[in-house]
Amino acid sequence: MSRHCIFLVPGDPDARTGGFLYDRHIARRLSASGWQVEVRSLGEGWPRPTAAVRTTAHRSVEALPDGAWVVADALAYGAMPEIAQAHAQRLRWVALVHHPLALETGLDAPARAELFESERRALAAARGVIVTSASTARALAAYGVPRARIAVVEPGTGPAPLASGSGGGPLSLLCVATLTPRKGHALLLDALAGLRDRRWVLHCAGSPTMDPGCAEAIAQRIDGHRLRDRVVLHGECDARQLEALYARADLFVLPSFHEGYGMALAEALAHGLPVISTTAGAIPDTVPADAGLLVAPGDETALRAALARVLDVPAERARLATGARAARLRLPSWEQSVARFASALEALCGARGQGSTAAAPERTP
Repeated sequence: MSRHCIFLVPGDPDARTGGFLYDRHIARRLSASGWQVEVRSLGEGWPRPTAAVRTTAHRSVEALPDGAWVVADALAYGAMPEIAQAHAQRLRWVALVHHPLALETGLDAPARAELFESERRALAAARGVIVTSASTARALAAYGVPRARIAVVEPGTGPAPLASGSGGGPLSLLCVATLTPRKGHALLLDALAGLRDRRWVLHCAGSPTMDPGCAEAIAQRIDGHRLRDRVVLHGECDARQLEALYARADLFVLPSFHEGYGMALAEALAHGLPVISTTAGAIPDTVPADAGLLVAPGDETALRAALARVLDVPAERARLATGARAARLRLPSWEQSVARFASALEALCGARGQGSTAAAPERTP
């Protein structure tokens, strides 16, 4: 018997970020495996949408049929606790958490506390939570989510050809990430500015529209360090353009301050690329020790030293590339991830019948 579920996603479902790619792969492959899947957008601007977007989202949720299985991306779901609580008894909510909202970089203390409390309340209304890494599952303990209500479903990774590299000349460094503070582009530029005497070119692929202010600051930093001839900002790339960048790369770099999994890191491993990244979030679980050098997030000195080590010592690049080629064989496929996702939905929703065991809607006096 086919199952039916509704995916609620923030913004444009076709956006090329890791979270959206995960949602899209899972929804499409569930549909191909016999599920009836609907994908509905809750509008732009989450987790801080306009009042009009929030009102429209509320109406969209009100229109969902009783008993529906609803997978809600927590970028929006975590910011709408009143809506989640109001429909907790009639909908089978499953929150899909890529990383907790309060762990975004650049938040001040009041904003961080507000997002934490908002997501905590929303998660209390869900039958269960699907996360993309064991690291995120551990982080949700602070939100009061019982471990029994959490399922870990890591992203899949498609087969990829091994990178052929730059083929001589300056080493090609690749960073695939949206231009947002959490991804650490500014730190990377500062670290590379101290390595001008080495032969390298940095290629950055990622949308500048998610945080225009950050994108502008990155452009100014490139000019400030006089690196315009060494750093190429490609903007958002389609699959063909990305594949060409991976093919020509010698090294993958991503100095994130947090990652709920790190799909771009897994893609780099799938191409057999050595990695330089950080110990933040799920990155140590994604990147094995023999495939990458991981430094503390925000540590410019350590990042520069790791870059220098890999740029200067061909044997070190070769060692890490060998580790990456071994790791690529252990990455889950999308078929495996979709099967685990379906099993998680069955366990969280199907076995409990129509009645919800989530918290009752909150009432205001």
